[in-house]
Amino acid sequence: MQKSREIIFASNNKGKIKEIKEILYPLGIKVISGEDIELPDVEETGKTFEENAYIKALAAAKIKNIPCVADDSGLCVDAIGGRPGVYTARYAPNRDFDKGMDKLLLELSETNSTNRSAYFSCVIVLAYPDGNYKSFEGRVDGSIATQKTGKSGFGYDPIFIPTGYNRSFAEFNSDEKNKISHRGRALQKFIKYLTDNENIL
Repeated sequence: MQKSREIIFASNNKGKIKEIKEILYPLGIKVISGEDIELPDVEETGKTFEENAYIKALAAAKIKNIPCVADDSGLCVDAIGGRPGVYTARYAPNRDFDKGMDKLLLELSETNSTNRSAYFSCVIVLAYPDGNYKSFEGRVDGSIATQKTGKSGFGYDPIFIPTGYNRSFAEFNSDEKNKISHRGRALQKFIKYLTDNENIL
């Protein structure tokens, strides 16, 4: 893979951008966030993660007239019908994820269900100014804990325990999490695509 390539990732989420930079930096890909170049916020009107990611990536691609990338991700909890899903960020009051976790734990307790299975999903979209695009999906299965643990990560990490582990994502270090997370898995597919098509960026 060629070195010193740049990619615009249309997001202002600092936690998300930090994860993406950590994964792509060793490959010689510099990540430029939406905040870095003052991209305007785009309303996420899609009904799926892919649709929302495409809306954001295409908006950036049209503004900058180059291929741009965006993602959409969320937490899907079986006992409450797969919610919050595409509304994961908006589910948290004023996007305060600490309150969002409290809200989710309360809602789960009120169902009286013993089913705490859940998964994180992430879809990354590489969009071109002409509207063409390529998408890459990653998923990690797990369960919702009964209480928050850990200080690392962001979002709902302190209450999500990935399958095969007995600790929350917020108790993983960044290298550990990036290897198995939904975003890490989607990025690995994206990286393979870049590796096989070096002239894209």
